[in-house]
Formats: sequence, structure tokens, C-alpha cells
Amino acid sequence: MSTYDVVVIGSGPGGYVAAIRCAQLGMKTAIIEKYNILGGTCLNVGCIPSKALLDSSHHYEHAVKHFADHGIEIPGEVKINFKKMIERKQGVVDMTTKGIEFLMTKNKIDVFNGFGSFKDATHVVITSETGEETIEGKHIIIATGSKPSTLPFITLDKERVITSTEALKLPEIPKHMVVIGGGVIGLELGQVYRRLGAEVSVVEYMDRIIPTMDGAQSKELMKAMKKQGVKFFLSHKVSDVTRKGDEVTVTATDKKDKEVTFTGDYCLVCVGRRPYTDGLNLENAGVKATERGMIDVNNHLQSNVANIYAIGDVIRGAMLAHKASEEGTLVAEVIAGQKPHIDYNLIPGVVYTWPEVASVGKTEEQLKEAGVAYKAGQFPMRALGRSRASGDIDGFVKILSDKTTDEVLGVHMVGARVADLIAEAVTAMEFRASAEDIARMSHAHPTYAEAVKEAALAATDDRALHI
Repeated sequence: MSTYDVVVIGSGPGGYVAAIRCAQLGMKTAIIEKYNILGGTCLNVGCIPSKALLDSSHHYEHAVKHFADHGIEIPGEVKINFKKMIERKQGVVDMTTKGIEFLMTKNKIDVFNGFGSFKDATHVVITSETGEETIEGKHIIIATGSKPSTLPFITLDKERVITSTEALKLPEIPKHMVVIGGGVIGLELGQVYRRLGAEVSVVEYMDRIIPTMDGAQSKELMKAMKKQGVKFFLSHKVSDVTRKGDEVTVTATDKKDKEVTFTGDYCLVCVGRRPYTDGLNLENAGVKATERGMIDVNNHLQSNVANIYAIGDVIRGAMLAHKASEEGTLVAEVIAGQKPHIDYNLIPGVVYTWPEVASVGKTEEQLKEAGVAYKAGQFPMRALGRSRASGDIDGFVKILSDKTTDEVLGVHMVGARVADLIAEAVTAMEFRASAEDIARMSHAHPTYAEAVKEAALAATDDRALHI
């Protein structure tokens, strides 16, 4: 039987990063992956393929709607080769997963393909097509991620009533896609297919889209996506989804208790994700989990069994790839005797629609609820020369700072490339910068980043220069 210092179950952004960091710290490490391809949900059926389709569909939309504004004329009709688009997406995925394989080899990490489950607190049984194998781990890290959730009355046939996994490899462009859920995944994939010509209707239970983000972002993104032709039905409670042939009917109740129906050829169910700990046999190791499969951990991400850790989507907090990676690093360093730390308040959230949406820190609603006195500075993207040059004038940057100390408490952005811009806010907040600190930093002109400086100026005695 092979024995390891660390055994990692799951090879997503949490698991593979944990394995690499353990190997860097001199530990003999193994990683177990149920599929034959490494990378988990994020690389195979999540972050990476969805961004590939977002970029491809953005190029198409730009060619059809905006090239002429730039003086670019294309003779003939711009056509979609949807099969080629899906093939390109898969090529991006394949290249990325092969990169993970290379990193495992480079760091001398043993890879086991098969389903890992606990025999006891130090032994993991790996079941594959060729049989069973048991390995021993002094420390074990659970990084098995999450699966799409559904509603009790919905039957996911994975053909017409689908999750994000199937939406990434459809055989055709839908005529009318009904999206249940106005969160990140539903909006991103909804926008992909709207750009490609589908009618898209988003049915959301809450009274706004992206409900966990700042309210101003919800309004701005919905306004932008409405201009793009996406239809929104907020405060609608879905009660039934039925399929008849190639037609799917979604029944919901609106805020006036009136029953309404939506009919399309595809229904994309995006009502969140659930921890995937099915079949791990946690009870054999004595690890406690909730009915939904979530594992309770302490600040060191240890379960109730001291040598077993859990990271990523199987524990509390936002289900984000970069959160899982940070946790994987933390656990490796804890096992090595170091004293790492994660400030969960400073883990950014991003929606990769266009315009993009990005946040870090507290929202205005959270500060009000907590009774924190704050200042707010907001600057519109349309006031930037760079935004006008590119034609990306939707959005804003909003900075919230403490009314007394001026320390930045939250930064919320909507606009072009804010998924990258948010890193400036994270950096500033990690060093507990004030709004004035950011305002006094030089930002290159012309850039989208100037909106951050201007928002900081606006939060500092209303000193914005260009509005």
C-alpha cells in the first residue's frame, strides 16, 4: 500500500493547488480524480469553457453590431459556425487541463484516476474501471467541489431541461431559452445565447438579479442586458417545468400571485450549486456533514477529525474557484506548520457578462444593516475618454469608505474589464488603504482604471474631477 503525507480528493482549483503547494513544501502528495481529466468543474464545465463561449459570442456580437461604428465593413453576412465555436471552447479546455497534468508531473504528484472514498480516517479506497486500490494518507484534503442544484419538482432531462453543464455543449442555438435564476451562471450563459440570436427570458425569484452583490450593480447590469434584448421577470416563483417534445413550459407565480407561463425550446436551470460529497463515505472516517453535504470546518479548515481538511465548495462561503485555491494553499501551509490567513471579506466576486461586474468588501446594503457610518463615491464609465474610445460606456465604479477613518470598506464596479480592475481594490484593501490613498495614486491616462481614482476622489469630500 502506498503511503503519503497528503492525499487530496478532487482536482479542481482547490484540490490541484493544494497538491502543488503541499509538494512545494516537501510533502509526498497524491491526488485522486474520479474523471480521466484533471481540473474539476471549473476547468471542464465551469469557469474556463463559459468564458471561452462568452468571448466567442462577444466577438460575433461586436462584428454584427459595432464594427460599422469603427469604420470596419464586412462584405456579405456575418455567419455563426456554432459547431466551430463549441470546438474552440473544447480546445481551450483541453489545453488548460493538459497544463494541470504537466504541473502534477513537474511537482512529482502521484495522480490516481477513480472515485475516492474513505475506508477510515487515514485510508482512501480508489474505485476505477480496473478495480479497487487503497492508499494511506497522514493528512487528507477533501476538495470534491459542487454540483448544480435543482428544484424538487424539476426533472432535469439534460436535453431540453438542462444545467450549465449541458448549456456548454448544446447541439444548436436555442430559439427561446428560459433561464430559471438571475445569478451569475444564468446571466453569463443567457448572454452567450442572446448574442447568438436566441430569445432569452430570465425568471428570478428575488426582486433583483445578482442579489448577493451591491444593489446599484444589479440595476446597472439589468439595464445594460435589457438593452441587449434579454427579458427579465423578477419576483417570480417557479412552480412547474414540463416538457412536451421539443417544447418546455415553465409555470411561475408573479408578485401579484398571478400565474404566468413561459414557453421555449430550452430551459436552463440555474438555482445555485450544492456541495458534492456523495459517496465519499464520510461516516467511515467520522467526518460530520450537514444534510446537504456541507462539511463543518474550523479556522484552519480542519473537520471534526483532526487530520482531515475540507476546502472550496464543500465548506461554508462563496462557491468561487479562487476562494478554493486560497484555501488549498492555506491548508497545505497549516499542515507544514506555518500560520497562513485568509480574509474572506477580501475575496472578490465577478460576473463575466458584458459589461462585467466585480465586487470586494461590504455592499452598501450590508453597511446600512450593520449601522456603519460610511461615505460613498461613484464615477460613471461614460465620463472616461478610454470608455468612449472603445464604446464601452455602461457602468460605474463605486467606493465605500468609513465616514470617520476614510478606510475603504467596499468597492463595486460595472464596466469593461472590471474583472481585472477589481484586483486594484483588493490590493488597496489588503493594505487598509483610505479612499484618499487611492485618490492620490497616479493612474495612467487614458484607462478604465481612472474610474477607480475618480470614485476615490468622489468619496473624499466629493472631489471627482471629471464629472
